[in-house]
Amino acid sequence: MQPVTVDQYVHFREHGFLIVRGLYSGDEVQELLDHVDDLIAGRVTVPGAPAFGADNKTPEARLEHLLRIHMLHRRLEIHERYLLHARTLDVVAALVGPDVLALQSMLFVKRPGSPGQGYHQDSFHIITQPDTLIGAWVALDRADTENGCLWITAGSQNEPVYPDADEHAGHGGDTLLADIPSITGADDPDEARNGLVPVASKYAGREQPAVLDPGDAVFFHGHALHRSHANRSATRWRRSFVGHYCNARSHVPWDDEPREDREPGNERHILARGATHLPHALPRFAGAALSRT
Repeated sequence: MQPVTVDQYVHFREHGFLIVRGLYSGDEVQELLDHVDDLIAGRVTVPGAPAFGADNKTPEARLEHLLRIHMLHRRLEIHERYLLHARTLDVVAALVGPDVLALQSMLFVKRPGSPGQGYHQDSFHIITQPDTLIGAWVALDRADTENGCLWITAGSQNEPVYPDADEHAGHGGDTLLADIPSITGADDPDEARNGLVPVASKYAGREQPAVLDPGDAVFFHGHALHRSHANRSATRWRRSFVGHYCNARSHVPWDDEPREDREPGNERHILARGATHLPHALPRFAGAALSRT
């Protein structure tokens, strides 16, 4: 079990993030690193995603697809198992639970020279109502300012979610606020094009790097402004496994796969802890269910 203290809970509420050291064991980190190697080499076949499997693509060509991989927990047991990692769920349940819905898995493979990602709010992309979104970002390599670690703007979790100027893009936003401006360029690393830069400027001096060793994790609020810079190292990778979760009693009108307009997404997401009155999915792979205890 991964306990969360009162001080850690308060830190998360005040700053918008919480770093937990040693969430994954060394063996768990190595299992995921070996899995990344297998993906790059084409030794893993991903059902429904031939570009990631054994095909005629070179490792370099496959690597272009592997910079940011979404939702493989619906296709590979190892991704579902780590999305439902028991110690991760312990922390999520303490911060936004006790009932937990597992929404999204992501694998980042940031090789030397890879670009960064500009300011964004995860609740802009993943909509939950009421908004209880939380991310869990686990380092598989040491992540620091040289190889493009995550930077989080402390205090910005108190900001609303700024809506997209493109009303048809399907993004979230607190549109009921009378004076909230719409933005363009979320995620763009070019500050001249990223509409969240003026919001971040209100927190000058409060942006903090999440420097993590392998197995460490940072949990962050869905409203918190965060970004990463390019990997400036000539030799070091920055690989990480990321999960997104919410309270299982939130309505989730979001899914990464196509759906009919206004079709709820809850029934596609896994009930990882507790109970809910809303539709939900169960783990697809028997082994992953063991991590729910």
